Amino acid sequence: MAQKDISKGIVQLIRKAETELPKDVIVALKNAYELEKGIAKTQLEVMLKNIDVARKTGRPICQDTGVQTFFVKVGLDFPHINTLKDLITDGVKKATVVVPLRPNNVDPFTGKNHGKNDSWDDVLSITWDFVKGSDAVITAFPKGGGSENMSKLKMFEPSAGIEGVKDFVVSEMIKAGGNPCPPTVVGVGIGGGADLAMKLGKIALLRPVGVRHKDKTIAKMEEELIRRINKSGIGPMGLGGKTTVLDVHIEKAHRHPASLPVGLVVQCWAARKADMIIHADGTFEVK
Repeated sequence: MAQKDISKGIVQLIRKAETELPKDVIVALKNAYELEKGIAKTQLEVMLKNIDVARKTGRPICQDTGVQTFFVKVGLDFPHINTLKDLITDGVKKATVVVPLRPNNVDPFTGKNHGKNDSWDDVLSITWDFVKGSDAVITAFPKGGGSENMSKLKMFEPSAGIEGVKDFVVSEMIKAGGNPCPPTVVGVGIGGGADLAMKLGKIALLRPVGVRHKDKTIAKMEEELIRRINKSGIGPMGLGGKTTVLDVHIEKAHRHPASLPVGLVVQCWAARKADMIIHADGTFEVK
């Protein structure tokens, strides 16, 4: 299969991420709908209708189609490894026109919008990981600006402990209010350095809603944070209600003895993502 077909597949991947929410997110929103009353229930009903219309018409779920963000696991024996970045870039260029995507790359100094989504000064937002095998797996993860603006990095002293981390997450989500378009999914990265903590927070958002961390201590902390944030009563779109977060996911890394970094990354109710597997022969599946 020609590489141009892989590029078309990446367009298909982006279209799916932009127009079809994953089933785990839809289930969580439907469960929240059953819990809520009044304006909160009405707001969730509108979200669910939005999801249905987007899927049926093939139109983006939100006017903010996000920064085109990708997480890529590449097999060390994947034969297209030397062209994969170019294929992703070409796919983004085409998807911007045909999906369509809102151009979301603005120069930080001039504010100029270049009318495209395929580069950050020629560097796409791609996180690479290299694994055994001959396949490549690409996760498209469009990241909207409203929720991204609620991201926070806190460099604690180790004496703050995990209780300090918990209080920080709850406090910041209450401060965020309706700004990140709740009910949200919250990713928390604990440990590493400043950059790794933030990256872990974003990686945490890739885990399906409702799936707890395999470490029981971390899973218990996730459940506690869900309860505490939802007790705030902020509710869907900040209009009041029982559901402020759909889920909280935590990932960790070992840290330096002198620091305790915490990265907080927030995803709006439209927790968009889709996966693509590319095989060695160039065939692929988008799911």
